[in-house]
Amino acid sequence: MNTAIVGINWGDEGKGRMVDLLSEEYDMVVRYQGGNNAGHTVVNPKGKFILNLLPSGILRDEVMSVMGPGMVIDLKHLSNETARLREGGVSITPEKLKISDKAVICLPYNVQQDILEEERLKDKKFGSTRRGIGPVYGDKYMKKTIRMGDLLYTENLMQKVRELVEWKNLLLGSYGAKADAEEIYEWLLCYGGEFKDYICDTGALLLDMEKQGKKIMFEAQLGALRDIDYGIYPYTSSSNTLAAYAPIGSGAPSMKLDKVIGIVKAYSSCVGEGPFVCELFGDEAHFLREAGGEYGAATGRPRRVGGFDAVATAYGVKLQGATEIAITKIDVLSALDKIPVCVAYELDGKVINGFPYPSLLDKCKPVVEYFDGWKQDISGVKSFDELPENAKKYLRYLQSRLEAKITYVSVGAVRDQFFKIEDDSLYK
Repeated sequence: MNTAIVGINWGDEGKGRMVDLLSEEYDMVVRYQGGNNAGHTVVNPKGKFILNLLPSGILRDEVMSVMGPGMVIDLKHLSNETARLREGGVSITPEKLKISDKAVICLPYNVQQDILEEERLKDKKFGSTRRGIGPVYGDKYMKKTIRMGDLLYTENLMQKVRELVEWKNLLLGSYGAKADAEEIYEWLLCYGGEFKDYICDTGALLLDMEKQGKKIMFEAQLGALRDIDYGIYPYTSSSNTLAAYAPIGSGAPSMKLDKVIGIVKAYSSCVGEGPFVCELFGDEAHFLREAGGEYGAATGRPRRVGGFDAVATAYGVKLQGATEIAITKIDVLSALDKIPVCVAYELDGKVINGFPYPSLLDKCKPVVEYFDGWKQDISGVKSFDELPENAKKYLRYLQSRLEAKITYVSVGAVRDQFFKIEDDSLYK
């Protein structure tokens, strides 16, 4: 069984929480794209953990975790992240964690370039996390990078570094900055040496696991609307966040997915710049942000918030090819008297239900309807039938706007605060 866990919207939907929950049923969890520019927050019996690079399956001792070739890896950040998890009682060993030899290393000058460019753009910035992700993916496609496998074959590493730094300094010089080849080389040896025993051909590993009949989960970072090709370009990530990319980014392009579970928050949130049609402002936004703890796991930035966006969500479901849906954070809405939902967009005076070309989004206005709240604690609910009637109505509406069945509903941050809908309750 090969299953992808993916975000349907702008990211921050709660994928890490669902991966941690469902990984109990799997033998392996694979991260297949992105870097440390986003985070998954997981709360389980061991504590609260924020994961930027490591797959969420790392929190289960019996599950093997894989960082695929579609990722970009900041070695210093990975060193700090693994140290922090070990302090929290999480076991991380070469037997439990595998890192692709083809994954690209995010170097210090990539971070430097990212910061310099955002500062140059000023009020026109893209909302980068300033962690070098865009620059290193750019370098990857220009074929000017160091990969994890290069740490195993170091005879020409210094020469590669010198050539790359010489090239990169042509760009950094335009900002009045400069990288040092010796410093980059020492950085690689310092932080890379720690992970030599973790590096392998993850594609061969995955195919062998599949041959043995093992269950494999693919974990995405961010959401469909941040995909480099199909998202709200240019306010996207620099990688492919879609389920279709999972086999490629994991190292085994020939693998097929059996199931795609799309994660959808019961309301909307968005960190960073770019169009966000359903956005709330003022006291209404502040109340929802605080109730949901909407601050970026990677950066701590306050997230923009809004009502559930039916237009963007339906688009995301189609992009991801979701076969099932998991709704998260519905418990947050328990504090609201009235629940806003963006049911359509208004563009040039016309109501539209389809997601438009990204450059038109700034011209769109939300068409909002309000649903009655339920005003009671649902964090202990264990089935659909136990929900207040207005919560049932709300879920039924969400189901009506999606082309995939809602299977999981999360009612709290802790691992066991969820229930599964295995019958046709939503259709009654």
